[in-house]
Amino acid sequence: MGALTKLRVNGAVRETDAPEGTSLLEVLRNDLDLTGTKYGGGEGMCGACTVLLDGVAVRSCITPISAVGDGAVETIEGCEIDNHLSVVQQAFADQGAMQCGYCVPGMVMSATALLRKNPKATDKEIIEHMDGNVCRCCGYPQMLKAIKSALGAGQ
Repeated sequence: MGALTKLRVNGAVRETDAPEGTSLLEVLRNDLDLTGTKYGGGEGMCGACTVLLDGVAVRSCITPISAVGDGAVETIEGCEIDNHLSVVQQAFADQGAMQCGYCVPGMVMSATALLRKNPKATDKEIIEHMDGNVCRCCGYPQMLKAIKSALGAGQ
């Protein structure tokens, strides 16, 4: 076991004694029981493990907890607002932008980061930003509609 590490996750301070080289994904899933963030391959290539670190989308499978420091981590579980889905989550549900659902948490987190940074993103900017988030079911057209819908609804 490692030294006690404090992380700010979804607005709360959480503790882990995982070794400092442990991935943020492992800590979220195994130590903090936040299983919405998915393991895709452990190489940061598919985006299933995407979380926000100080508002920036990062691949938690390749982010060691030592790199988090005092940063604020937001997971899919932290998107809910007053027991309601976030605008992005609701848009994904409304547009049927999920088939198996495995990629959806990472997609939602990446889209959330984009919409907070650029609420007037064009189709091209959305596609470029979402590049690297892989949907094995190929639900990309519905996801693009969902993100555009969230843009229209205001983030």
